[in-house]
Amino acid sequence: MPGRRGADRATFRVGVTRDLRGSDGKPFADIGLDTLDGHDEISWAFLAEDADVLTPELVAGFDALFVGRPAVPAESVERNDDLTLLARWGVGFEKIDVAACTRNGVAISLAPDGVRRPVAVAALTLVLALSQNLVRLDRLTRAGRWDERRSLIGMGLVGRTVGIVGLGNIGGELVQLLAPFDVDVIASDPWVDETAAGAFGAMLVSLDELLARSDFVVLLCPLTETTHHLVDADALAAMRPGAFLVNVSRGGVVDQQALGDALANGVIRGAGIDVFEHEPLRSDDPLLALDNVIVTPHALCWTDQCLRDCGVSAWLSVLAVVGGRAPDRLADRSVLENCRFQDALRRRADLVATDLPG
Repeated sequence: MPGRRGADRATFRVGVTRDLRGSDGKPFADIGLDTLDGHDEISWAFLAEDADVLTPELVAGFDALFVGRPAVPAESVERNDDLTLLARWGVGFEKIDVAACTRNGVAISLAPDGVRRPVAVAALTLVLALSQNLVRLDRLTRAGRWDERRSLIGMGLVGRTVGIVGLGNIGGELVQLLAPFDVDVIASDPWVDETAAGAFGAMLVSLDELLARSDFVVLLCPLTETTHHLVDADALAAMRPGAFLVNVSRGGVVDQQALGDALANGVIRGAGIDVFEHEPLRSDDPLLALDNVIVTPHALCWTDQCLRDCGVSAWLSVLAVVGGRAPDRLADRSVLENCRFQDALRRRADLVATDLPG
């Protein structure tokens, strides 16, 4: 579809990825659409197909995309003269070709405020469930095997050590949530210095020391080339035999096969996993046969508040661009120096000025 011209340019079209569409044709949850009330210059529609990878044909003619699960390859931004913004309904952007977006003047906005507390709570939920043997005791009770409860003694948290890999937006929030439990918190993050870690209430250590000392290793780092399979067979072997692994970041941070082997062989005590290398998880995946792992479908943080707050954040990014301003939270701020992006903002600002009374 060729780029739009003339009066039609006043309407800012937003394509919403179809994974957010419910069976009734509406968003499956509150994604903050009321944020657009009074902004008739914005129109939105679901994309024509529910695709795992957005093609140039699917996104043609849209000025912005409200992106949930799908990947966005380079060709989809290179072949769209209208596209100015990818508004992520969340914070992960490992499935988006960031370099191609920046090169073509397409900004990628994130929603860190929407996920900060919900993902930290999800991590804490898994820590508590693992320490109390919650799921295993539930299964035992349903099976009428009360006499076996003595074999499932939990791990008290007082004085234990929680190691956080990735002490950023969510990691700092988790430190605060852990405070009432009287645990020692250590963290590993190459982008954080000791002063910043101390301000959160954590002690900064190397990854090797974190693995060796922690009773709970909580993964909150992004998935990058550096962090891919950060937790492999060697890392799992370096953990304490009675330790637990919690992953609410991205599945690729962990070598999933190595994790299954470590759990099956008692290398570590257990794990709580909300994200997987390949999603959805296959029904015959070896992890599902293990009783010392809690698995959830990359949705443990999904609360009404989380889904709405992420949506509001994404729509505010859209409103910023429509008003000729750059969004606050960007995956790559160097896009601000791109002439095409600057021109797009200038055109929107001119349209706003034209609509002002007088």
